[in-house]
Amino acid sequence: MAGNSVFSNLRNEEDGSWTATYGAFTLHSALQPIFSQDEEGYLEIQAFEGLIRPTRAGEPVRPAEFFPQVAGQDSALIDSLCRTLHIFNTGALRRSNAKLFMNFHPGLFVTDADIHREVEMIKLATREAGMTADRIVCEITHKENDTADMLAHFVVELRKHGFRIAIDEYGADERDLDRLQLMRPDYVKFEADWVKDFLENSAGSALLRHMVKQLLEQGILTIFEGLEDQRQVDICRNLEVPLLQGYALARPQLAPTSFNDDFPEADAPVRAALRPTADLERYNPEMHMPRAATATYSPVARKTTAFGKRMR
Repeated sequence: MAGNSVFSNLRNEEDGSWTATYGAFTLHSALQPIFSQDEEGYLEIQAFEGLIRPTRAGEPVRPAEFFPQVAGQDSALIDSLCRTLHIFNTGALRRSNAKLFMNFHPGLFVTDADIHREVEMIKLATREAGMTADRIVCEITHKENDTADMLAHFVVELRKHGFRIAIDEYGADERDLDRLQLMRPDYVKFEADWVKDFLENSAGSALLRHMVKQLLEQGILTIFEGLEDQRQVDICRNLEVPLLQGYALARPQLAPTSFNDDFPEADAPVRAALRPTADLERYNPEMHMPRAATATYSPVARKTTAFGKRMR
């Protein structure tokens, strides 16, 4: 990767979005909302998750196909580049409060100098995007070879500068409980398939309610992701799950997205602009599941939405 500056690979497009280049690839941000919902089922965007969408010669390339093609010596820089891209595209939405969740692979930053350099890069990108550190949520992806000392050091360095911490794929097994104690996160993302299995019966739902309440008492907000139909969303409201994510609520959209139109910020003057979940279309695999060549991954597709139109 030529040069050492992540910023040299960024480009501001005519539509206001940011893209980045790596060799023959162009990297795009897709943002997927993370919602809260009130007791009436009205949705409010609390955060976005940044998802990378590569293309080559204008054709979509799945992330699982792109990342193995990144040269080993470029892995850390590409990891940084993806995060910077998500920060810039979230900042470009000019929302006042929405946070950004973005993945980290701590094993790419092993030495003190590596960790310090990466945290400084995030600070710089956050400042350039007009955001504040408390709106950046670092979602720690745990790998088998990541040591507890290294993870703890990385988390301490991030917290020192005001960034928030999340752990993903939480399933309450022994390893997950160890991660919880080690990182003391602000957010916990429950493992999607595990949650969906538990939502299917009353005993499982009761356990989830207890876990959500227990974590909340520790100051940790839970996120149920991968929600695929309205029934699951309704159950989550009854369980008082703080944050929700999934195709039943909103699909990822390539930046610049239409989310400001679809879900204006709650401090906007018209409360009626918030949408009840009952008005969202029911889950339809033919409509919602991503395919390799769908508009979800296309750099020219904009403003597509799977939302209903009726407002209260």
